[in-house]
Amino acid sequence: MKKQLLALLIALVPALTMAAGPAVKLDSMEPDLYNYESLHKGARLFVNYCMGCHTAEHQRFARTAEDLGIPQEVIEENLILSPQLAYNDLMLNGMTAEDGESWFGTPPPDLSLMARLKSPDYIYTFLRGFYLDDSKPWGVNNTAFPDVGMPHVLADLQGEYELVCDPGHVEKNIEDPLKGTVTDPRDCFSEVSSGSLSPAEYDQAIYDLTNFMVYVGEPSKYQSNSLAPKVLLFIFVFFIFAYLLKKEYWRDIKH
Repeated sequence: MKKQLLALLIALVPALTMAAGPAVKLDSMEPDLYNYESLHKGARLFVNYCMGCHTAEHQRFARTAEDLGIPQEVIEENLILSPQLAYNDLMLNGMTAEDGESWFGTPPPDLSLMARLKSPDYIYTFLRGFYLDDSKPWGVNNTAFPDVGMPHVLADLQGEYELVCDPGHVEKNIEDPLKGTVTDPRDCFSEVSSGSLSPAEYDQAIYDLTNFMVYVGEPSKYQSNSLAPKVLLFIFVFFIFAYLLKKEYWRDIKH
């Protein structure tokens, strides 16, 4: 028995090491699932920039429309870009696993549960962490995911940046006692070419995209949030009747 436990422990050590991963200072991002304007913009960004390679195989276009209050015709005209897909279909694309492995070395992962797997802060930091790196196959690298195997698909929005210092060693909002300035990890990025959005606009766009991915990770949260007050009310009312019934039973026993 001891040998089996030891063998199991040895087998788990590499897995635990991989799960821990590198320590990354993540930017904070607070999702707001009731900011429907943000979710609508995020859905558009997801379809136009992510679904070329990635899927959301646990989410349907119709469910997105129902939850976010988007008319069916708007979904069909703006979010369903493939003629092979229909309103009630899952959010898939035409890329096969074999194509993904051939082009990227590994099939691009499904993004349905990515926000739950990695956290909103990670996704927000990752999508803002691309920088130029000529040593990489796609010419870019990422501060949150070193040696990332994908291109910077949002470069036309953000522009191109080079890394001039290590943001992992810059504490956020620390005032320089000599210069009197406030340092920030974002200061390690120096713009090489501008995109169609300003830095503030790009940050907002990434917030919207991350917000939508958080929704996709748990679309049932709307139903659970709606049911929670009703369930609590039922428990409260049931408690009153149960308490009165208990007093009625015990009244005869005490006397």
